[in-house]
Amino acid sequence: MGHSWNDDVRLAHVLADNADNLSMDRFGAIDLEVSTKPDLTYVTESDEAVEKAIRRQLHLARTRDVVLGEEHGEVEGSTGSHERRWIIDPIDGTANFVRGVPVWATLIALEEAGEIVAGCVSAPAIGRRWWASKGGGAFTGKSVMHPREIRVSQVSDLDAASMSYSSATSWEQIDKAEGFAALLRRCWRTRAYGDFWSYMMVAEGAVDIAAEPDLKLWDMAALDIIVREAGGSFTSLAGQPGPWGPNALATNGRLHDAAMAYLGHFPDDGPPDASWTDEPEDAMDDESGNGDDNVRTLDFSRSWGEPDVP
Repeated sequence: MGHSWNDDVRLAHVLADNADNLSMDRFGAIDLEVSTKPDLTYVTESDEAVEKAIRRQLHLARTRDVVLGEEHGEVEGSTGSHERRWIIDPIDGTANFVRGVPVWATLIALEEAGEIVAGCVSAPAIGRRWWASKGGGAFTGKSVMHPREIRVSQVSDLDAASMSYSSATSWEQIDKAEGFAALLRRCWRTRAYGDFWSYMMVAEGAVDIAAEPDLKLWDMAALDIIVREAGGSFTSLAGQPGPWGPNALATNGRLHDAAMAYLGHFPDDGPPDASWTDEPEDAMDDESGNGDDNVRTLDFSRSWGEPDVP
């Protein structure tokens, strides 16, 4: 029998329940205290309160484990072992939280032996929660007792793909604005759902591609395991598997290479190829000019088999 992280997943739900109560208590408060960190990102009293509460619970329930959080860094467990580490983002989407937009979530992940093995994403303002564990599948539901398994889509062509992102202008910072814009034009549908939600919709099969150019480990760890266990792919823009790079590309697996061709960011990247086109390779009219290429059948069903990726 393989290793099970069921107890850790159940603990993550307990942590998320408490986090939801704390964050919802202050969501929309007119006296909410907001400040900025050195990188000019927002931090609120709720970020602080949620992270401290999770740390207290982990100190009691998982004394030996390391805890890494966005607001207070890394704290070793009682044994000094780094075999297991909890990775916490108390409120992902703080700018939304501050403005009263309900798209924000607490992200909780467990790393073991250098691999993310469990994750939970809880978004109480929209009444949604997602979770996964290594080899155990990915799920959504109100609680761990009422799960619904989720899978990525089967879309295999960019011109039938839906893509979500957070910011359009931030791609300029890594010299990929042109590639990002070209990918948006190539896709069938694009929406800026943003933050964690883009990736959870990839896992659910509602969106096919999600990408961001500048992220931290706590932004990605919980998202990574959920996308992968739903049958998708999660890498950095340089192709490094998992949440270990400075950015992210998540897809249903079938579209990963195609999206990477536009967004891939490698050390020896040069200027875009002059022959680069937004048009699909098979979009040329046939010699008869009968117009059949204008008729397409789109398949938006979910995948319940292994992704047919290279």
